[in-house]
Amino acid sequence: MSFKLVACIVALGFAAMAASPASAQKKGGTLRLYHNDNPPSTSLLEESTIASVMPFAAVFNNLVVFDPAKVHESIDTVIPDLAESWSWDQTNTKLTFKLRHGVKWHDGQPFTARDVQCTWRMLIGKSETQDFKRNPRKVWYSKLRDVSINGDDEATFELTEPQPGLLALLASAFSVVYPCHVPQQVMRTKPVGTGPFKFVEFRRGDSIRLVRNPDYFKKDRPYLDEIAVRSIDSRATRMLAFATGDYDITFPSDVSIPLMKDVKARAPNAICEMTSTNLQINLLVNHVNPPFDNPDIRKAMSLALDRKAFNSILFEGSGRLGGAMQAKPEGEWGMPPEILSTLMGYGPDTGKNLAEAQAIMQKLGYSDAKPLSIKIQTRNLPTYRDPAVILADQLKKIYITAELDILDTPRWYSRLQRKDYTIGLNVTGVSVDDPDGNLVENYSCNSERNYTQYCNAEVDKLLAAQSREVDKDKRRKIVFDIERLLVDDAARPVILHSSAGNCWQPYVKNFHPHDNSQYNNLRFEDVWLDK
Repeated sequence: MSFKLVACIVALGFAAMAASPASAQKKGGTLRLYHNDNPPSTSLLEESTIASVMPFAAVFNNLVVFDPAKVHESIDTVIPDLAESWSWDQTNTKLTFKLRHGVKWHDGQPFTARDVQCTWRMLIGKSETQDFKRNPRKVWYSKLRDVSINGDDEATFELTEPQPGLLALLASAFSVVYPCHVPQQVMRTKPVGTGPFKFVEFRRGDSIRLVRNPDYFKKDRPYLDEIAVRSIDSRATRMLAFATGDYDITFPSDVSIPLMKDVKARAPNAICEMTSTNLQINLLVNHVNPPFDNPDIRKAMSLALDRKAFNSILFEGSGRLGGAMQAKPEGEWGMPPEILSTLMGYGPDTGKNLAEAQAIMQKLGYSDAKPLSIKIQTRNLPTYRDPAVILADQLKKIYITAELDILDTPRWYSRLQRKDYTIGLNVTGVSVDDPDGNLVENYSCNSERNYTQYCNAEVDKLLAAQSREVDKDKRRKIVFDIERLLVDDAARPVILHSSAGNCWQPYVKNFHPHDNSQYNNLRFEDVWLDK
C-alpha cells in the first residue's frame, strides 16, 4: 500500500479467505508449545521481548497486522484486523480507521474507538490513567499529537508531520489495543484482549494456558481449542522433546544449524526451515561509564570484532553481515555490500583492523602486561551466551580481559532499562523492518531503548528527516547516511544478523515463519492440526 490517500476494505481480504475450501481445515485440538525462558509479564505494550510475545500475542488484536501467510513483511502486506479499512488525508498527517462493530473484550465489554484512543494516549503520555512501568516504544509515536474519535467505530491518528512508516509500526505484535476499563496492573498478570484465545493461566517458570475465544469476531477462527505452553530450561531437552513428538512447534529462532540437523535425524518427517530473523547480535557499551566514555576505546572494541569468525562458529556461515538495519537480501533497508564494505571494521582485512585497534589501546596505556578488566553482562540464553564467549576471546587480543555476568531475563531487561551495566552482549530483536521501528527506537537520544546512552544531534536530525520522507528511495539514502554515522561513532557495534531454524510437526498447518521479523506470526488463529 502506498502512502497516498488510500482505503483498504476488509471485504476483499475476507472474501478471498472465505473462498478457500473450509472443509480442508480441521477444528479442535491443543497446540503444544515449549518456552525457552520466563516471560517478564503478560503486558505486550510494556515488554520488548519475544519471551512475552510468543505466548501472549494470541490474546490480543491490532488495528492492522502483517499478513501471517506471507513470509516477507512490508507495507504492502498489511491487512485489516480490528480496523475494517483505513485512509490517509491529503496532507498525509491524518490516518483514519473504520473499526469493526460488535467486537467484545474477553470479559464481555464492548470494544469501541475509545479503547483505541485510550491505548495510544497512554503510549504518548497524554492520558491521566497512564500507569505503565515501562514504555519502550513511546518514541515510535513522537509525531502523534492525539487520537480523535468519531462515535464508536472511527478513530483518527493526528500527526504533527507525515510518518510513512506508521502503518507498519501499527502492524507490529507490540502494537496491540488495550481495554480502557482494565488497569495495567491486571494486564501484567491476567491480560484481557479481543484476540482468538483467552488467557487462563500463567504459572511463572512453568506453564501458560490459553483457550479458544468462542466469541471471536473472525468467523470460524481460531481452529484450535487450546494453546498449552511449557517452560523448559535446557535447549538439548527442548530439542529432544520436540523430536519425540511432545511439542508441535519449536520456539522462534531456538534451533541452531547443528541442532536442526540433529532434529531432522531424530524426526525425519518434521518440517524445518532456516530463515533470517531480524535479530542482530551487538556490542553494548555504556557511553557514560569510564573509561568507555572515551570514544577511542569504543572504536578499538569495534575494530576488534572479527565478524567472519562469529559467523563461522555460530551459524556455519549462514549469518548476514549488515549495519543496524536488517541485512540484504531479506532486509527492506539493508545497505548494499559494496557500500557496507567501506564502513569502519567491515572491510575484509581483519588483520589490519586488529592492528589499528591494538595501536589505539597501546596509546591509551593498555598492554598484555596491563590489561583492562571488565565484565560482560548478557542474558541467560544460548543465543546470548555463545556469542558472548566469542566476544570475550576477541577482546583479549586488544588487552581487554572479560568475565561473563549471566543474568536471567527479568534482571537482564531491568538492568538495561536502568542502564545499570558497562559492557553487554545483546541480541536485539527488531519487530518491524522499518527505520522508525529500529533506528529511532535504538539510537535516538530520548528513546527508552537507547541502552548505550548514545546521543548524536546530527543522527537525531537525520532520524527525523527519514521518518517524514515520503519517497522511499530518498528515505533509504538518509538511512544509509545514518548507518555510516552509527558505525563511525561505534554507537552500538553490530556484530552479525543471525539466522536460525524453526521446526514444526508435519500435521501443523498454516504456520509460516517470516523472514524479516520473528514477532508477527505468532497469533496462531489460522493454524490447525491435521490429526
